[in-house]
Amino acid sequence: MTTATSPRALEHPPRDRIRLEAVLHALSDPVRLRIVRDMAREGTELSCSFFDLPVTKSTTTHHFRVLRESGVIQQMYRGTAKLNALRGEDLDALFPGLLDTVLAAADAQAARTEGAA
Repeated sequence: MTTATSPRALEHPPRDRIRLEAVLHALSDPVRLRIVRDMAREGTELSCSFFDLPVTKSTTTHHFRVLRESGVIQQMYRGTAKLNALRGEDLDALFPGLLDTVLAAADAQAARTEGAA
């Protein structure tokens, strides 16, 4: 992992250190998958406060950390806000089609779940 150079710099793995196992682990949790789906749908950097998650703030922080440390997202500070962006280009270069396939499967699952309710 890269080393943080200041207290406001966050550690992210460089592209060549992103591992498939870590990405799949990060995407295997329903809350983290929901975060990634929301980010993909919005297509822009989003603050942590954008997400209305059914977990505590500390658990939300944990989920964002797992996504960042696995290489799925990039987090950066802009003023006092921490913004989040998908690392889609990196993931597509390393694992072509993986993110699109996972997101399509998650959308299909959500549609089945909503249809059954």
